[in-house]
Amino acid sequence: MTPAAVTAPAPYQSYVYAYPHKTAYRRLADRPRLSRLWADEPTDALSLYLHIPFCEVRCGFCNLFTRIGAPDGLTGAYLDALERQAGAVREALGERETVRFATAAFGGGTPTFLTAAELTRLCDIAEHRMGADLRAVPLSVEASPATATADRLAVLAERGATRLSLGVQSFDDTEARAAVRPQRRADVEAALGRVRDAGIPVLNIDLIYGIEGQTEATWLRSLDAALAWRPEELYLYPLYVRPLTGLGRRGDAADPEWDEQRLRLYRAGRDHLLAHGYEQRSMRMFRRADAPAEGADDYACQTDGMIGLGCGARSYTSGLHYSFDYAVGMHEIRAIIDDYTARPAADFAHAEYGRRMTGDEARRRHLLQSLLQADGLETAEYRTRFGGSAPAEDFPAELARFADLGWLEPGADPVLRLTPEGLAHSDALGPELFSPAVRAAMAAYERK
Repeated sequence: MTPAAVTAPAPYQSYVYAYPHKTAYRRLADRPRLSRLWADEPTDALSLYLHIPFCEVRCGFCNLFTRIGAPDGLTGAYLDALERQAGAVREALGERETVRFATAAFGGGTPTFLTAAELTRLCDIAEHRMGADLRAVPLSVEASPATATADRLAVLAERGATRLSLGVQSFDDTEARAAVRPQRRADVEAALGRVRDAGIPVLNIDLIYGIEGQTEATWLRSLDAALAWRPEELYLYPLYVRPLTGLGRRGDAADPEWDEQRLRLYRAGRDHLLAHGYEQRSMRMFRRADAPAEGADDYACQTDGMIGLGCGARSYTSGLHYSFDYAVGMHEIRAIIDDYTARPAADFAHAEYGRRMTGDEARRRHLLQSLLQADGLETAEYRTRFGGSAPAEDFPAELARFADLGWLEPGADPVLRLTPEGLAHSDALGPELFSPAVRAAMAAYERK
């Protein structure tokens, strides 16, 4: 069967940055103790993620777990709770000498919403309460132009930040307003200058395509404005209109013309970056060919052995993915944050919401996360990890469909890899690997 004979799904189904998604999590009736969950888990190369659920403004496309602003005292109370949680989690890991963190990240929200003094405290919690040596491991921090101030950046640089990701989205002021991200290009450029002055080794710039009024010419101008700073990384995100967001109020009906526009802009952006010395690492991630090695690729923080602190963070063991409650609406998010800040230390010794991982789900997750990277999946590594079976034996229908669509390179040994067209359709391919059980749980989730 030729690719032309197969009906392809719409290219923009959903951005799969974790599997299963939080909308498939449910309250855990037994509230398992963390000490039991982590008792038999490898702990010699853990990932640490600290979540800060505050932003100075909420962009129109954003469905992240974050609130706008913070009343007096809330950030301090949040850090107090984060410290209590860190103590409970570190106690649950026990006194094993093998507890070691290999990567760390501060995300949100906007971690740099915190003041310089509060960022110092955040680093202290990661180091002194959790035992992570931030100066010895890759440390990635997310920031916005408005909050990337010199004093905050100085703290991050001094404490070991190796990567600063700046959410720019567009260098065009009109497009930024259309995405409900009020900012001026002059302020963005000033922030980029401060990041470079701080000396953090890796600068990432996030850009979005598919904004109302955006053309290929304006998209390429934004890319050139970003390239002028020679960022080590660029992430190109398609715009999504999601329920309960600012743009979501306009509706989220399928729009084939918009799909085609986003595909055109994606391809134009991809080709432009490849021509300027960048290598494609996934549908979204592009890395300058001469950039310093940063360590693990962008999917590694989603592997088993991740500890998340904060009310929007997830943690992953081999048998359970867990977190706190999830919401997108402002009222519900504020209630969850208030509940988190009021908790005593003992409450943090249990997992409350999550999804248990079966062998099939673990296979799907590994296949999905590996296949969506440009390097693909080493079939021998998959066989070793999952007892000898090959991906094509475990997922024959899905992989045959991808091949028929022209999304897979011919031959699965030694590497199962997407074609350029397959990478372009990552947001359609990923959801096709969701299990029926996860699909049902996501469909039954009540949005809030």
